[in-house]
Amino acid sequence: MYGQVGGFGFVNFDDGRYVYQNPHVRAGLTWDGVRWAFTAFDASNWHPLTWLSHMLDVQLFGVEPGWHHLVNVLLHAVDTVLLFLLLETATGKAWRSAAVAALFAVHPLHVESVAWIAERKDVLSTAFGLLAMLAYVRWTRRRGAGGHLLIVAAFVLSLLSKPMLVTLPLLLLLLDVWPLRRLSLQAPSATTVFPS
Repeated sequence: MYGQVGGFGFVNFDDGRYVYQNPHVRAGLTWDGVRWAFTAFDASNWHPLTWLSHMLDVQLFGVEPGWHHLVNVLLHAVDTVLLFLLLETATGKAWRSAAVAALFAVHPLHVESVAWIAERKDVLSTAFGLLAMLAYVRWTRRRGAGGHLLIVAAFVLSLLSKPMLVTLPLLLLLLDVWPLRRLSLQAPSATTVFPS
């Protein structure tokens, strides 16, 4: 479905700032580029991992828009698989999880993030956010320092891609309510509060 974007060109809105007119990105992965990525607030955002991903694309494929688009498609496919794994691990319902992941994969809302090179930040931050949630679900069942480190690392990488997932701690709390059922939103009964 999204495979046809490999034949698309750059969009005149933001793709220039992010890739083909950006001298730091056009140079590929360099130490100066890495330094710039972590200190720049270009395009009104601080998202160094997104800049580094664009630099890596240029390093590997040059300034050829088709490959940049296909990397977005690959990241969206990874997001879809991570969503399935998250839901299946949390609920134990494979078919339902697959249905939700399939809807996520083809939903028109994702076209912008997949087909617009400048929106790499969305698919990249989503991948790390879903990885953090999956690691959290697994950590709740088998606690350990390694799992905790993976949650924090994925969360940080998500924020380095796009600050959107600053809400991840709230999402983890919601996972504790459902489907993990580690927390309850029900108010305590009067007999619990005022025992006779």
